[in-house]
Amino acid sequence: MVQVRGLVKRYGARTAVNGLDLTVRAGTVSAVLGPNGAGKTTTIETCEGYRRPDAGTVRVLGLDPVKDAARLRPRTGVMLQSGGVYSGARAEEMLRHMAALHANPLDVTELIERLGLGGCGRTAYRRLSGGQQQRLSLAMAVVGRPELVFLDEPTAGLDPQARRSTWDLVRELRADGVTTVLTTHFMDEAEELADDVAIVDAGQVVAHGTVEELCRGGAENTLRFTGRPGLDLGSLLKALPDGSVAAELVPGAYRIGGTIDPQLLATVTTWCAQHGVMPERISVERHTLEDVFLELTGKELRP
Repeated sequence: MVQVRGLVKRYGARTAVNGLDLTVRAGTVSAVLGPNGAGKTTTIETCEGYRRPDAGTVRVLGLDPVKDAARLRPRTGVMLQSGGVYSGARAEEMLRHMAALHANPLDVTELIERLGLGGCGRTAYRRLSGGQQQRLSLAMAVVGRPELVFLDEPTAGLDPQARRSTWDLVRELRADGVTTVLTTHFMDEAEELADDVAIVDAGQVVAHGTVEELCRGGAENTLRFTGRPGLDLGSLLKALPDGSVAAELVPGAYRIGGTIDPQLLATVTTWCAQHGVMPERISVERHTLEDVFLELTGKELRP
């Protein structure tokens, strides 16, 4: 659906995107993540046809986003980070105008109710709250039944209810065969929605894969459980695979380190049963997507 090869984009002396490669599979939700200034927004705007690449190739639905813009517009939906709406237009008026540009749009009234815009349909865009503006922009991006939709920070500024509703809508789009390219700063959002994740830094993709693949690293996986204080950890270690470690962090709170797999978990619970221990609050900790993101892009603040 989207294929980017060797993309380069410069702004004067600054190189925003530096030889970036990206592939988006049909029918998936693909998240593009990166710190501020990493080049992700420039990449997406190039895919949308708003910017011309200085080098490399970009193909969207097999077409050039700039040269073939007229052919792509009926097939794609775009939610910009900001703007894209006449400031004086009323919310429902703008959405119905957008729907009228498409041959087979979604039901506007139903979409308005679905995204909680029913109470502000006659309000001018500039008078909408930030969350209402976000929801209207999302509605405008999907009302034309696109094959491919670009969503740039779709839940920024939304309350928890609106955020969950947006997630549900993205899932429904995927179920209907729509491909979604999503940029977000919320790691939990990417973990919840994305089939594929590309992490961008310094104008290049520094990691790409499913959430599971990216988080699979970390051989230092940890199993934690609670039980009565003072367990014989020496005896427990004899039952565990070589290389495992065990510690009682505070009385009654235990941590097992090593290669955490179903066999090790079964060994721990079996040992507890043999020693009359009721393990409670058992949890297996792995790297989160945020852990991976920070390891790859650093922890320093970006301007």
